[in-house]
Amino acid sequence: MSLCIWACNPLWCCMDMRQSKMLSFPMVRSLLEEEDSQEATPYLENTHYCTAFCHNSCQEENIKNTVLILTCLLLLSHWKWSSKRGKLPPGPTPLPIISNIHQINVKNVHQSFTNFSKIYGPVFTLYLGMKPTVVLYGYEAIKEALIGHGEEFNGRARIPIFDMVLKGGVAFSNGKAWKETRHFSFTTLRKLGMGQRSIENHIQEEARFLVEELKKTNGSPYDPTFILACVPCNVVCSIIFQNRFEYKDQDFVSLLEKLNENAKILSTLWVQVCNIFHVLIDYCPGNHNTLYKNFTCLQNYLLTKIKEHEKSLDVTNPRDFIDYFLIKEMQHPHVTAKVQEEIDRVIGRQRSLCMQDRKQMPYTDAMIHEVQRFMVISPNGLPHEVTCDTKFRNYLIPKGTTIITSLSSVLYDSNEFPNPETFDPAHFLDAKGNFKKSDYFMPFSTGKRMCLGEGLTQMELFLFLTTILQNFKLKSLDHPNDINDTLLVNEFIVLPPPFQLCFIPV
Repeated sequence: MSLCIWACNPLWCCMDMRQSKMLSFPMVRSLLEEEDSQEATPYLENTHYCTAFCHNSCQEENIKNTVLILTCLLLLSHWKWSSKRGKLPPGPTPLPIISNIHQINVKNVHQSFTNFSKIYGPVFTLYLGMKPTVVLYGYEAIKEALIGHGEEFNGRARIPIFDMVLKGGVAFSNGKAWKETRHFSFTTLRKLGMGQRSIENHIQEEARFLVEELKKTNGSPYDPTFILACVPCNVVCSIIFQNRFEYKDQDFVSLLEKLNENAKILSTLWVQVCNIFHVLIDYCPGNHNTLYKNFTCLQNYLLTKIKEHEKSLDVTNPRDFIDYFLIKEMQHPHVTAKVQEEIDRVIGRQRSLCMQDRKQMPYTDAMIHEVQRFMVISPNGLPHEVTCDTKFRNYLIPKGTTIITSLSSVLYDSNEFPNPETFDPAHFLDAKGNFKKSDYFMPFSTGKRMCLGEGLTQMELFLFLTTILQNFKLKSLDHPNDINDTLLVNEFIVLPPPFQLCFIPV
């Protein structure tokens, strides 16, 4: 026979409700030994009753104590957050553990930030995990921080998912290491032809290979995502390795597949959760391990190439926006027609384009800028970090606080770009049809942490996209109004949806 004894006190006892006798452990043991006797039976029946009674009473007491402890922790956590926020910009009240995550629409972060800015102003605080994050919304706030307070805001915030695979580098390092790496990278790229005619030659050469590859489709429906990823990668490879890859080269294909897979993994909710609760990265299974594996393969490949260069080193002679563009061109055939008309008038169908042609092609230039504005690749850029205690707009932001710059709030500013939700190259044209620059155009961010490859990217976009329209007429499989342009959004970038179109030679 067995009894369930709830040990809520060192000395267990129960009351015999019939005879008002107290039963201690020794008495119960003796009763159990005399279970067959008539005297034991009534005591044992009451013992079962009292045991259950004590069990339920103690359970209720434990529940009350647990609720009390949790309530105290919640109040303590709220007090700590409130005391820390005294000098930070205002923002919604966070909840313990989940912070403000439940108030952010991960599929439309821009709209969530817009809603917060209407309540708390252009500088507000969110808690993404246990630490505060200050969000800068709008042109004035971002310009004041990244340019007016460039030194204080030029730190790079820690991104756990990238810490797992990357060790510094020009994008993720800080302090002296970042300054030295950026200077070396910029100087080296300039020596290799960045912004010069030699880089333009690489791009023009790759554009010719692209045209030949697209002609092989014979105007049949074709998904150009892979080939369009190959093109800019080959330009970079031609700069770094001094040679390009064939589009069917197995090493090249493998590298691109890993890069594409990593981009998709970064779009998953799990990775975003890992960035907030980074302890999960080390102790939980998940696709972040595939991310690490792919990055390791890429690093090993680069190390192999570096070793090959070391063997033949001569110290005296040192050696995707496009997808969005195509989707928008299918949705707005009248824009495509105007660009092709300008190409025919300025260049014709035979001569290769060069960067000098851009000055005479304002509509084409405006169209390419509008694609970058409308389909902003990185809505919030990479997070910054203040390098010291910083006074900003009557707030005191503690050293090490993460800073998010809402680039989409600038690119969608209705005062600068009327009807910003509408794709319209006129956003970058003046009344006379000339190209109009805008300080609000910052898809590559601004300030000292501005993307190092902006010049190369702008050159690639102009030469690749105009070359495609010079040689092909784009035909969609669907009506322009039925084309899906829903973007796959993640914490850092947005990705285009799968699509097909026909490249018809002209």
